[in-house]
Amino acid sequence: MNNPIPYGRQHITEEDIAAVAHVLRGPMLTQGPSIGAFEKAFAEYIGAPYAVAVSNGTAALHLCAMALGVGPGTRVITTSITFSASANCIRYCGGEVVFADIDPDTVLLDINAVRKLIEAHPRGYFSGIIPVDFAGYPVDMAAFRALADEHGLWLLEDSCHSPGGSFVDANGGSHRCGDSSLADLAIFSFHPVKHIACGEGGMITAGTEALYNHLMRLRTHGITNKPGDFTPPYDGEPERGGWYMQLRELGYNYRLTDMQAALGLSQLQRADAMLARRREIAARYDNAFAGTAVATIRPTQNVGHAYHLYVIQTDNRKGLYDHLRAKNIFAQVHYIPVHTMPYYQQQGNRPGDFPLAECYYSRCLSLPMYPTLTDDEQQYVIDAVLAFVGR
Repeated sequence: MNNPIPYGRQHITEEDIAAVAHVLRGPMLTQGPSIGAFEKAFAEYIGAPYAVAVSNGTAALHLCAMALGVGPGTRVITTSITFSASANCIRYCGGEVVFADIDPDTVLLDINAVRKLIEAHPRGYFSGIIPVDFAGYPVDMAAFRALADEHGLWLLEDSCHSPGGSFVDANGGSHRCGDSSLADLAIFSFHPVKHIACGEGGMITAGTEALYNHLMRLRTHGITNKPGDFTPPYDGEPERGGWYMQLRELGYNYRLTDMQAALGLSQLQRADAMLARRREIAARYDNAFAGTAVATIRPTQNVGHAYHLYVIQTDNRKGLYDHLRAKNIFAQVHYIPVHTMPYYQQQGNRPGDFPLAECYYSRCLSLPMYPTLTDDEQQYVIDAVLAFVGR
């Protein structure tokens, strides 16, 4: 192939461009009507009561940590196989990140490891858990909800990889990733390689009006212009008019622009079709690698995988990575375990602490996975992989 094949790529249509151009020709580039329309449509798509659009997925995590009360002395459990923002959001607020190992069959946070960790400490030692729907494979949030309730913990679901994903719980109930029916809050990302691309952008879904209102305030500096939220007038205060607002707490400027919201709203219209194409690509990879030396992660029947990534595992990962790059195939590694990063080693973590996560990292490689990947391009990738590892 002459053209490079990346591991992920956005798909921008003429309809997307027209949606953004419409905003550019209008009176408002930020804090306009497109943001509310995108929030409403996204909440309906996910099945959540409330949605709050923000500037990126990391901002979404940060605001959730603030809204859930993370601060000095707070300890939160998460996985080491994730993008570092899943852990960093706790550190932004002065909390402590405590990692637990993965389930090697799913690469998700191992609930048994989490349970063992919680039960090794007194009640109240931990405050919350951040499970991650890694690669689009949904976490069993029903099981985590039961564990969290048993020990008085909150749940923040990192669903950046899984819009449209779903799972069926042990009682036969169906749940969509990030719908906030089980987690207190959930977050999504609109980075270009994600299911919905806004350039940058993120979304928080919430199950209660109180959390929704708090997040809306936090994303705009901590300011409110709702009279019902105001403190009483102070002695000698000038008369309050329509201009009046109050800074109630320290927040951030984490707003999304109308241009980005218009792009996201346009992309959302074809989210189901793009998810279906991702699943077609995954099925073709599955069939091609069945019975070969390539190890794949195959979801169980109760899981609706969203396939942000298609991850394989192989003994000579570095060799395969270099082989593919020589053929213009730009596979990627997701992820270097967060606990091995120098910053988190400074917090007391060490290589060897989580052997399953580290074993996974030594063998994993993400192959090209995006809706506009053609059948010919995918076959080229498959042939290149099998030529290296053997059939």
